[in-house]
Amino acid sequence: MTKQTHFRFDENTFEYKPIQPDSRDKWVYSVIHWSLSTVLVTILGYTLLGKLTLSPGELSLSQENQILLGELLSTQTKISSLEEHLAALQESDNQMYRSILGMPKIDEEVQMGVGGTDIYASFDLLSEQASQILRETQSTLDKLERQTGRQSLSFEEIKAAYNKNREKMKHLPAIRPINGVLLSGYGVRIHPVYNRQRMHDGVDFRADVGTPVYATGDAKIRSAGRNGTYGNLLILDHGFGYETRYAHLSGFTEGIRAGKNIKRGDLIGYSGDTGLTSGPHLHYEILKDGEPVDPLNYMFADITPEEYLLFREISDNNPMSMD
Repeated sequence: MTKQTHFRFDENTFEYKPIQPDSRDKWVYSVIHWSLSTVLVTILGYTLLGKLTLSPGELSLSQENQILLGELLSTQTKISSLEEHLAALQESDNQMYRSILGMPKIDEEVQMGVGGTDIYASFDLLSEQASQILRETQSTLDKLERQTGRQSLSFEEIKAAYNKNREKMKHLPAIRPINGVLLSGYGVRIHPVYNRQRMHDGVDFRADVGTPVYATGDAKIRSAGRNGTYGNLLILDHGFGYETRYAHLSGFTEGIRAGKNIKRGDLIGYSGDTGLTSGPHLHYEILKDGEPVDPLNYMFADITPEEYLLFREISDNNPMSMD
């Protein structure tokens, strides 16, 4: 690179003359240049070669720290899964068990638990990454501990309420009526034939013609026969103000007749496509004191909390019904 030359104006000769730095200036410039270069090289060396210059003990500790951080991150993933499972338990607790037993729902803030002061200050002595991971993990564990404690008390309350109403619980329509895929839920839906929104008073399970249908609780048969757009319809009276309806059946089990007593889980008929329907399925309704209610909130005896959330999602997101 061409060396840069500086000039000054000579008032005596009226000429610009080159400036010649003295030896002291040259020495200072060289020292500064050398010093800066040395510092940069040293920093770069420590950055790039730091791990290579660790003692065996330091290198082992560094590796252990990385393994521990990895384990912490893996633990966080497992804790997140537990959080989801607990949330499903809380949802089914409120929407199914407590609702059916006439118990008050647990307030969301109580379910979440309450926090406290900063009890994780000691983590600040660690590296920033480790401190953050430990804070998040411990905070989540503390919240889960509070929530599971509250949930345990809730189950004890539900158990006590169930024991007081044991006879009623035998009659409640508490299981799925068919081994089929839930397609449409309770609420306003678009009718597949009329192509307009109508109130859908039950849930639809897709099932091939001839799939077994079961009584969902102890009951007495109120009627069994042809009933307009419902097709072949079976109506069960469970007492305690509950009634269930099974529609579009292809046929009834032998011996089914009005007045006969049946038990939960008894075979009562077979799914079909009779009546006004877009295809083979079972339409299932629950009435309480003469008013339709959402059947999903009553299937607590044979579905898991996760299945309940899945059914709820399907029910909420499908705008069409099958009848």
